[in-house]
Amino acid sequence: MVTEWLRRHAGAMTKSAAPVPRSGPAAPFRRAAVLTGAAAVLAGTAAVCLPGAAYASSGGRVPSVTTVSETDFSDCPALPDGVDPARWRCEVHTAAPRLTMGKVTADLAPITMTHAEGPMPDGSKGQVWGAMHSSPTAIPGGLTGTPAGDHAAVLGLAIQPEYGGRSDFYTGQFSLRFRLLGALVPHGCTIGAGDPVDFQLKRSGPSTWVSQNPPVIEFSAYDDTFTAPAAAHCGPLTGPLNRRLGLPATEGNLLSYDASYTFKTYDQLPTAGLHNET
Repeated sequence: MVTEWLRRHAGAMTKSAAPVPRSGPAAPFRRAAVLTGAAAVLAGTAAVCLPGAAYASSGGRVPSVTTVSETDFSDCPALPDGVDPARWRCEVHTAAPRLTMGKVTADLAPITMTHAEGPMPDGSKGQVWGAMHSSPTAIPGGLTGTPAGDHAAVLGLAIQPEYGGRSDFYTGQFSLRFRLLGALVPHGCTIGAGDPVDFQLKRSGPSTWVSQNPPVIEFSAYDDTFTAPAAAHCGPLTGPLNRRLGLPATEGNLLSYDASYTFKTYDQLPTAGLHNET
């Protein structure tokens, strides 16, 4: 148990040595790789998470983004050579998923993902990854899984999703890693540090156009079949943390959210003339 580990190492802990941890970098990723797929199903969501302790904690959920005039398209990636900018669009997804993984259930702080998609010169479907931004969410109970973990900053524990390097927005497939953060948690402690967590989203119902101009589309999606790997690179806390979080977990996991996204075609963007280097 994490509590037992903390008791054995209590002599090395002082209040002055327990600063509130900062989140890792938002880790924007730009990829020139062109992916292919079938029917588009993945988008993002919008929600509001109330602040709590050192991190955002679960709060009221807003089902959609209805004001998109200030949507940031700065992460739109460069287009492949030879494609028509008017037929390619940059999609910006925002999401606040509800995640159950092992023993942990949390409403994650908002995630923003950006990618481009459209027809390749040969007529096949292409995609280019843009970027992902996220922030930490407090895990209820912190390191100990008890009220003490919620009230003592030194015992706090948070989770932050990061892009896992694979995505197919035509089929709803993408991967994430989950960084664990805390005053006592070693830097680099991550769920899916080796092989990321792979998700295959399924629709919960039909999509809905909230607005035509600007375009705003909503739908709900979920995945209840993914496998959650153990946390790694956590130093002496690796074993206790995995027992605390119930990892690895092959069943009982769930990712679900209400989705909302918007888009612009590349002839509407200042980057319309940019292309990937060959």
